[in-house]
Amino acid sequence: MANPPQTSLGYSVTIGPSNPDISSPQPEKSLIPPPPMSSAPPRFPPPKLQQDHMTSPSIKTPNLLSPANGVKTGSPIPHLSTPPGPPVFTSPVRPAAVPFRTSPATPQPVALSSGSSFPTSSPPHFSNGSAELQHQVPHAAEETMPVGESSCVLFSAHKVLKKKKQANVPSLGFGALVSPGKEVSPSLQIIQRDPHRCHNCGAFANIYCKILLGSGQWQCVICRNLNGSEGEYVAPSKEELRNFPELSSPMVDYVQTGNNRSSYVPVSDSRMSAPIILVIDECLDEPHLQHLQSSLHAFVESIPPTARIGIILYGRTVSVYDFSEDSIASSDVLAGDKLPTEDSLKALLYGTGVYLSPMHASKQVAHDIFSSLRPYKLNITEASRDRCLGTAVEVALAIIQGPSAEMSRGVVKRPGGNSRIIVCAGGPNTYGPGSVPHSFSHPNYLHMEKMALKWMELLGRKAHQHNAVIDILCAGNCPVRVPVLQPLAKASGGVLVLHDDFGEAFGVNLQRASTRAAGSHGFLEIRCSDDILVTQIVGPGEEAHIDTHETFKNDAALSIQMPSVEETQSFAVSMENKRDIESNHVFFQFAIRYSNVYQADISRVVTVRLPTVDSVSAYLSSFQDEVAAVLIAKRTLLRAKIFSEAIDMRTMIDERVKDIALKFGSQVPKSKLYRFPKELSALSELLFHLRRSPLLGNIIGHDDERSVLRNLFLNASFDLSLRMVAPRCLMYREGGTFEELPAYDLAMQSDKAVVLDHGTDVFIWLGAELAADEGRSAAALAACRTLAEELSEFRFPAPRILAFKEGSSQARYFVTRLIPAHKDPPYEQEARFPQLRSLTPEERIKLKSSFLFFDDPSFCEWMRSLKVVPPEPS
Repeated sequence: MANPPQTSLGYSVTIGPSNPDISSPQPEKSLIPPPPMSSAPPRFPPPKLQQDHMTSPSIKTPNLLSPANGVKTGSPIPHLSTPPGPPVFTSPVRPAAVPFRTSPATPQPVALSSGSSFPTSSPPHFSNGSAELQHQVPHAAEETMPVGESSCVLFSAHKVLKKKKQANVPSLGFGALVSPGKEVSPSLQIIQRDPHRCHNCGAFANIYCKILLGSGQWQCVICRNLNGSEGEYVAPSKEELRNFPELSSPMVDYVQTGNNRSSYVPVSDSRMSAPIILVIDECLDEPHLQHLQSSLHAFVESIPPTARIGIILYGRTVSVYDFSEDSIASSDVLAGDKLPTEDSLKALLYGTGVYLSPMHASKQVAHDIFSSLRPYKLNITEASRDRCLGTAVEVALAIIQGPSAEMSRGVVKRPGGNSRIIVCAGGPNTYGPGSVPHSFSHPNYLHMEKMALKWMELLGRKAHQHNAVIDILCAGNCPVRVPVLQPLAKASGGVLVLHDDFGEAFGVNLQRASTRAAGSHGFLEIRCSDDILVTQIVGPGEEAHIDTHETFKNDAALSIQMPSVEETQSFAVSMENKRDIESNHVFFQFAIRYSNVYQADISRVVTVRLPTVDSVSAYLSSFQDEVAAVLIAKRTLLRAKIFSEAIDMRTMIDERVKDIALKFGSQVPKSKLYRFPKELSALSELLFHLRRSPLLGNIIGHDDERSVLRNLFLNASFDLSLRMVAPRCLMYREGGTFEELPAYDLAMQSDKAVVLDHGTDVFIWLGAELAADEGRSAAALAACRTLAEELSEFRFPAPRILAFKEGSSQARYFVTRLIPAHKDPPYEQEARFPQLRSLTPEERIKLKSSFLFFDDPSFCEWMRSLKVVPPEPS
């Protein structure tokens, strides 16, 4: 059933040091002789991820990126629900009878058996049109204009029900996934002038507007107001109007650069003006330190020579490394128990030290610094070591601001994109500002934790204010107190990721964190036809409160501020009918405004028109199961902060499936059973996957890991979100091709190898017979690993890639992600897994005997337990 709306908490963005009067000694210079260089760093394959949640408040923001016509960023959002940061992925593969190969950006089709019934994603196609308007206003576009596969807006259905009572069934719901930073086709129309906007509501002129050819006036599709175009849209025929990109394409980018904006500074390489500062924990034991050094050496070799880098170490003190000497690694040392004073920061920043240096000029010094790191020497447990992480991040922000920081107060500084502060943490922040006691048994722990949460959130907002994104990469065996660190990453627009160690997985994420492009000063505005109400928004943003002055007198847009704008993000927007709809179409417009890494102001405008229908069957036939499943999953996960709530949400999914069958299905004659609607057959299976997944299931035992995974999912793009809900199963075939199969345990055949992509993890399973043949198993494993790396090449955080053999203890990770279809009768197995028909009776018996008994129901058993007849395979 329906999830209750979530309401944001308000807060102001004005931030200052929490202890402005605390003094700090002047920085001291300590010299470290350069030790011998380690060997060249290895290339890393991809790893694992995680992240944690904090309540996200609203914020007041400066009025940035306003076109000349004016841009409104007000109107409070009644139900804005927000958690933290991102990852990056590729679109789902669709089946085709060709060998499976992938390019880094777009996976190619997979070879499938003829009977495969695995549900695949289908790109949305929105029919063109507009509401009934004055007859003298002709169309400026043709009748069919699909939003292509690269669209950053995906709706759960391509039609809208007219009747409010039918449309507002909470168990199914209606909405859209909006990906503000999604990479779009190079053919996207770009406009380097101010947009035409409705003087009444602020909506942008678009492909669905009707134009008065003689006067050039255009009618807004949102509020139906008639607007002038200063004669620009005057044309002899509607065909002439197609020369205007906004009148010929449903998605356009308005770009302002150069003289269009006074603060614009051309940048040949965006990373030159957006530095990367590594903030490194120096309280590590030797095994962890060796792995970290290897990852850091590889990182230095991977980043561009023009990238500026800074290095800070923290323990009881903060060591800021100086790049002014080519032959020696030296550092300035600040106390870690309190914030540095203005005098000590001035002594640091106005001194002779160089704390940000281009990589080409300081690579050798960076290698020397990393090689000089030494393991922790004192006999103190990892969790009890003093780590002044908060002070170290404050110093990193001061270095990013530079010596002229006090001159720029009150002025928005705009480097090319966001600076990166990457924290490499091996334990909790236990010393100085924002710290918590070493022990949970401390008599004042709860109060100190509450103060630490508030301080970290303020520091994260301060970083966002100065265009800095903080990513926290944690590794090792020591709990890092995720709830305390998460607000720091989230408020700045970054992510918190948990790793098993500082090895390959950590090294990959270190490299990807430094290179992912991030836009800044982001806003998302949503405008809908008056018949549609936005009820809830889940994603990496906050309600944007702008001053009370309204540029447009009747602008009802929902405005969301984004700490950063990246390809790895999406917003889940839930909608309802306000009333019965009379018109034949409804309109939606999404305006995404941000500054990109090249300091250009982008206003991306996506306008969608959906037809309205009276027929429930027509509505269901337009339903997009995968988009709907992700929307439902995000609304559900929002209410599952702890494990006990996750258990409640499993029951909620059961009730949801029963209600969908009751409202949209049909009753079996002479029975109390209901048939699940055949149009939604894939949705029921996706919801079963969600119920058993690590997001809600009991696969993950530790609350920190569950929290990190949950918060990553709530902000993740559609592609990664879908994989986290329902894994993708690819079986290796001789000759190096892969066949995509339903994610059922029937794929675990002893002579086969299987790749299971679960978004944050990619598993490779080798059957026992195949593993016994060294030559074949080596070839299969190499092909599977190559596929896994290609599938996840651009994800951030990068997934773990784990390989194991049939019968090993680790194989349980693989089994728990698959639907236990071996428990179904043979006819149902074959209907849902047609590949079984190619097996001989002996092979079928052998396969069945390989499964152990356990209590988990199959998909069909689960549906019947709800008094619902399982739908026929699609």
